[in-house]
Amino acid sequence: MFEAYFFDLDGTLVETAPEIADAVNDTLRYFDWPVVTQQQVNDWIGHGTKELLIMALASVTQSSVEAVRVSDDLKQALPIFDRYYQERCGTRSHLYPHVKEVLTRLRQQGSKLAVVTNKEGRYTDIVLRVHELTDLFDIVISGDSFPVKKPNPTSVQNCLARWNVLPQQALFVGDSSIDAQTARNANVPVWLLPYGYNMGQTVQSCQPDRVIANFSELLSSPEP
Repeated sequence: MFEAYFFDLDGTLVETAPEIADAVNDTLRYFDWPVVTQQQVNDWIGHGTKELLIMALASVTQSSVEAVRVSDDLKQALPIFDRYYQERCGTRSHLYPHVKEVLTRLRQQGSKLAVVTNKEGRYTDIVLRVHELTDLFDIVISGDSFPVKKPNPTSVQNCLARWNVLPQQALFVGDSSIDAQTARNANVPVWLLPYGYNMGQTVQSCQPDRVIANFSELLSSPEP
């Protein structure tokens, strides 16, 4: 058992892609733009919802990402997306198998638990609350909690310092290359799950310390 566990949210704890796609397409329809596919949205998840919306706008307007970042289209679309996504949060998402039971066991065994996601805090809070996860975590870090986001290790390092836990005594559990790089940057071991969102790549390509099939394998983890 590790003394501390860091968990990504989307694609690791909760399957959120369907409702994210709903909110993106709600926004695109509002402006009479073409809609995007679920697979496109899956491949864009990871850097936060603003970055995902930028990718969607670049796709439907056939513009470069750089052009969208400074466009009026983005300025107009962001508040519309914000409204739709807050309405959609929790409507079509679900916990992955064994998540709640394993988190409960780890907490009972005395481990510190944190969520580290690039999703903005107002959405993170809704998703955790809807799925009754909020009280299982000691710390929740969202994409706007610090001036920098994953894969910058600041959030992980901050938690380790607060808990007086060494990097090798902690574990990062995620589903993507972003999570793997975050863990590496913080010198923390990383295990990846294969069922989430990794921008179209396999998790094996991220060279994690271990690939686990589901959450239950965390309870049989070796001593760090």
